[in-house]
Amino acid sequence: MARFTRWIQAALLSAGLGVSAGAAVAGGPVVVELYTSQGCSSCPPADAFLAKELAKRDDVIALALHVDYWDYIGWKDDFADPAYTDRQRGYARAAGQRTIYTPQMIIGGLDHVIGSHPREVKHFISKHAEAANDVSVSLTRTGDVLEISLDPGTVKRSRMSVQLVRYEPEATRNIKRGENAGRELLYANIVTEWLRVGTWNMRSDRTFKANVKGDQPIVVLVQHEDHGQIVAAARLY
Repeated sequence: MARFTRWIQAALLSAGLGVSAGAAVAGGPVVVELYTSQGCSSCPPADAFLAKELAKRDDVIALALHVDYWDYIGWKDDFADPAYTDRQRGYARAAGQRTIYTPQMIIGGLDHVIGSHPREVKHFISKHAEAANDVSVSLTRTGDVLEISLDPGTVKRSRMSVQLVRYEPEATRNIKRGENAGRELLYANIVTEWLRVGTWNMRSDRTFKANVKGDQPIVVLVQHEDHGQIVAAARLY
C-alpha cells in the first residue's frame, strides 16, 4: 500500500499538482536523531535498530546524521558532514554536557540515549507521544516548491526554528578499513541536507515556502531555538 501511495504522489508531482501531507494531531511523529559513523565499531547495532524498526514506523521520523570525528581512525564516512557534528555539539551544550559520542539518539530534541539501547529509546518515544501538543505542520509540494503551513494551536508563544531535512531512505556500504573493516553495513534514513527555513514566533498561523528538488523524502521540524524541544514535525514522501 505504501508503495502504491508513493506512486500516486509521484504521478501527481509529474503532472504539476500539489501533494499534501497534513501533520497528525498532537504535534505529528516523534523525531529520533541518530548520531553515528561508519568508522564506529559500536554503531552497527544502533544503525540496524533504526533501519529495521524505527524507520518503518509511521509515528516516528528517524533520521541518521553521520558525524565526521571518527574519520581519522582509518575509514572516512562518505555520509558524514561537519554540520551534523556541530548539531550534536549544540545539543551537548544545551544539556550541559562536555562530550559527544556515537551511537547517540536524541528523541524529540530533549532526551539523550545510547542508540544501541532499544528499550530506553522506545520508552522515550512513548513519553514524547503521550506528552505531544497541538502544534500542526502541513506540507504541500507543487513541482519544486514546498509550502509549509504552521498552526500554533494552544501552545505558549515561543521563538521557533523551522527546519527542512532531506534524507536517502536506504544504502549499503562495504567497509574496507577501520574498526568495521570487512563488514557490509545497511544504513537507513541517511540525512543528506539540513537547512533552516526561518523563524516563527507562534503568535499566529504562518506559511513558509522553500525550493526542493529531487525525490528524496522531505521532513520539516519546528524546534525551540538553541537546540531545544521539537514541538512538531511532518514528512512528505
